[in-house]
Amino acid sequence: MASQLHDDSFRDTIATIDQKGKRAFIFPKKPSGPLYDRRKIVSYFLLVFLFGAPFVKINGHQFLLFNVLERRFNIFGFPFWPQDFHLFVISMIIGVVGLALFTVAFGRIFCGWFCPQTIFMEMVFRRIEYWIEGDRNQQIRLEKQEWDAEKIRKRVTKWIVFYVISFGIANVFLAYLKGSDTVIEFVKEGPMHNTSTLIAVLIFSAVFYFIYAWFREQVCIIACPYGRLQGVLLDNKTINVSYDHVRGEGENGRAKLTKGEDRVAAGKGDCIDCKACIHVCPTGIDIRNGVQLECVNCTACIDECDTIMDKVGFPKGLIRYASEDEIVKKEKFKFTNRMKGYSAVLLILTGIFVGMLFLRSQVEATILKVPGQMFLKEGNRIVNVYNFKVVNKTNEAFQHVTFKLVDAEGGEIKLVGANAITVPGDSLGEGTLFIKLPESLLNDEKKVLHIEVYDGNRRIESTTTNFNGPRRFN
Repeated sequence: MASQLHDDSFRDTIATIDQKGKRAFIFPKKPSGPLYDRRKIVSYFLLVFLFGAPFVKINGHQFLLFNVLERRFNIFGFPFWPQDFHLFVISMIIGVVGLALFTVAFGRIFCGWFCPQTIFMEMVFRRIEYWIEGDRNQQIRLEKQEWDAEKIRKRVTKWIVFYVISFGIANVFLAYLKGSDTVIEFVKEGPMHNTSTLIAVLIFSAVFYFIYAWFREQVCIIACPYGRLQGVLLDNKTINVSYDHVRGEGENGRAKLTKGEDRVAAGKGDCIDCKACIHVCPTGIDIRNGVQLECVNCTACIDECDTIMDKVGFPKGLIRYASEDEIVKKEKFKFTNRMKGYSAVLLILTGIFVGMLFLRSQVEATILKVPGQMFLKEGNRIVNVYNFKVVNKTNEAFQHVTFKLVDAEGGEIKLVGANAITVPGDSLGEGTLFIKLPESLLNDEKKVLHIEVYDGNRRIESTTTNFNGPRRFN
């Protein structure tokens, strides 16, 4: 592709940093066109989903919850406990493999259409900026303008609105981490009763404000690991937002439009070098230089170029979704062996995940010896002390949970402080118990015990634990 490029200087610089290494702000032209309209529909739907998901409940479970502190997760209304961490891990692996497959086939479209960073930046904060400061030319003029009353009014208004929105995002973020009910309770109680939480929200608000007011598109260019990953995944068969350099450059390269000229006879390409595609780009790149790391496939350049082509009477599609092989060799999209490999891995992982979900236990019990505690002798019986946990993953409350030894005649389980415990739905019950065995049952210093867990007369789980006794000498 290098033959259509005028120079390679773009490879050594990025638009967001000037020659002195300082931050250079980008002022993209406000996009318009059919693809942008579709992106708005997708973005607003995702925004509603993002803000609404923590407050939607299914069978009493928050639709999405990522409570890292308490190690509780809800995915689409299904609760996951620390004991289900393997399911959470494999679901994340499925997401990574699916994203890799999508990238191999369709490039970085995820970034332009579905990524929360892009959606908030381009469909929320950038549109507010257009509303307050105007389009590209007005923003450039305002940037160069002295700090007079107009500039102060517009900038302060923008900064206040940006921070208010960032504060709202931080509260939604907290609802994902702590739970929507907890956040609502915090709001009702007031900030004075939840000072530590308020400080955390203010810090997150400042982080979001910094990202959308200053760091902006540099998240995609510098910080995002997915942007680096795409360089490994893309190839000549990947569909990207691409410039048709064969058509655009012609034999003698791109050139300005001259009225009445025969561009075909002059060997000039269809690109009239209007630079509209550069002016509208939110990351400041020139798409005519080919596929670049900074491109987030937002399609703004496609809409802008199609508008220009329509005005000058040239066919649309000079910039379009296409692979390099389609542009150079006129080859249509094919499902390659590489894509088939990713698909096979994704199918296998999904099958394993579905199988694990069906085999997932609704109740899990663990009984472990108290660390550092030796066995005790009580007459002709040996006593061990244990900590137990019963995880109830259902909505049903267990009102009378007890434990029973299996194949240990004469053995006894005694709970500390009660004869039984209650475990509410979607909750954890824990405590301490003693296990007493006749010494005659111990043929070795360690014996594996099988224990059944009951709610009343209904067995709900079974588990095992080790029982220690005195060493036997032959």
